[in-house]
Amino acid sequence: MSRLEAKKPSICRREPLTGERAGASLAALRGLVTSCYGPAGRLKTLHNGRGGPVATTSHSAALLAGLPVSHPVLKVLTAAVRSHVACFSDGGLFTAILCCNLVENVQRLGLTPTTVIKLNKHLLSLCTRYLKSEVCACRIPVDFGSTQILLSLVRSILTSKPACMLIAKEIDHISTLILRAFLLTIPEDAQEHVILGKSIIVPLKGQRVIDSAVLPGILIEVSEVQLMKILPIRKSDSFKVAVFCVSLSGDLSDTGEGTLLVSYGVSLENAALDQLFNLGKQLVSDHVDLVLCQKVIHPSLKQFLRTHHIIAVDRIGVSLMEPLSKVTATICSLLLCNRNDTAWDELKTRYEPESVLRDERCSQTELQLITEAFCSALESLAGSLEHDGGEVLTDDKYGHFWSVQANLPSAVNWPDLPSRCGCGLYSSQEELSWSFLRGARHPFPPQTRLSREAKGSANTLTLDCFTAKLSGLQVAVETASLILDLSCVIEDTN
Repeated sequence: MSRLEAKKPSICRREPLTGERAGASLAALRGLVTSCYGPAGRLKTLHNGRGGPVATTSHSAALLAGLPVSHPVLKVLTAAVRSHVACFSDGGLFTAILCCNLVENVQRLGLTPTTVIKLNKHLLSLCTRYLKSEVCACRIPVDFGSTQILLSLVRSILTSKPACMLIAKEIDHISTLILRAFLLTIPEDAQEHVILGKSIIVPLKGQRVIDSAVLPGILIEVSEVQLMKILPIRKSDSFKVAVFCVSLSGDLSDTGEGTLLVSYGVSLENAALDQLFNLGKQLVSDHVDLVLCQKVIHPSLKQFLRTHHIIAVDRIGVSLMEPLSKVTATICSLLLCNRNDTAWDELKTRYEPESVLRDERCSQTELQLITEAFCSALESLAGSLEHDGGEVLTDDKYGHFWSVQANLPSAVNWPDLPSRCGCGLYSSQEELSWSFLRGARHPFPPQTRLSREAKGSANTLTLDCFTAKLSGLQVAVETASLILDLSCVIEDTN
């Protein structure tokens, strides 16, 4: 006989950020995502101790999905990052690192959460205003008359994911295909307001990467027998297609809690099948060539359609229904090949102190402390790009990231150290001077105009998606504010 235990009361934990467990958990998560960040990021192998597959990745979505997060603070943080990645498919590591930095830096100040949240919100608005302005030096304009910048963006994304296991030739091939697939979604008669089509990714695992291809239109899997029947009866270059998102199996719909009244001698199955045959006759009279169904088609209806030379394909799935319903938009299919499951999954983000003090009702000291914590969080994020123990420098003209190896002799000539900035846009041949990333330096406005040399190096750039990074910045600050504002957490221990 089993024993019933009384339900335990929920536990209310006050100030969840003050405990050692919260600090250790945040530091552990920050260390994990930081080590994977950037073009030289390291891989992580994830394995559930209770069994299951082993995943090798540096992608934020895979990392966060495979982590057994239990602390409420980390649950909030990872949920926000995963939501951002679901929308932008990029910038997850950036968002997670910055959020951890903001929370940890502000915790050391001992200020009230209300003051921190107000000033962080103001600092975020300053950053957003600058990033969206015409004087922003963080953006490179895209010229659709040239593919160099777009190819650099795609290559940067692919090379930052070493678990894809792509060699240089394969990266070039996949980058070209991805760009071609994107360009195929742009309508030929595009006006001022462009409505992009859709690119469908079709996975082909166990194939050579070089066999990947882009095909115009929608690729639908059919059996070889069906294909041989389609080819001889092809009437013209165009097919009349009927698309159904409901089941054509003849099953009765769920009546819920209601009661279905049936007359004596009436067979529901036969009645449903008669309706399906009526539908089939209508399709024949409308001269339909191809019937596509998201769910199941009744075998008898399939046979009926086949005898009238109509090809029926069912179990299309929900992923193809949206593009099928919008088939008059521009659609293409990207056949994406890779060697195994893990590799393929990896392949698939001015300053006015006087007015701030007045509007936010804070002291000069509070403003300075929170601003320094905010800037330090951004600097630590930039420093996370260096994974080999080297020194991180910034130049005083463009404000770009430069990396040099560690433990250099004191007599070394600094201008000879960095050869090119982190994104590859500028070289050290110009008259530049550098300072340490976290060292003291004078403020300066970064130069925004691209030099002739910079424009010529556009095919070797390391770029990020601006929109994803801008959203990641907003999500990181807002999530940090939410975490800092947590006063108690109620946990169910049953």
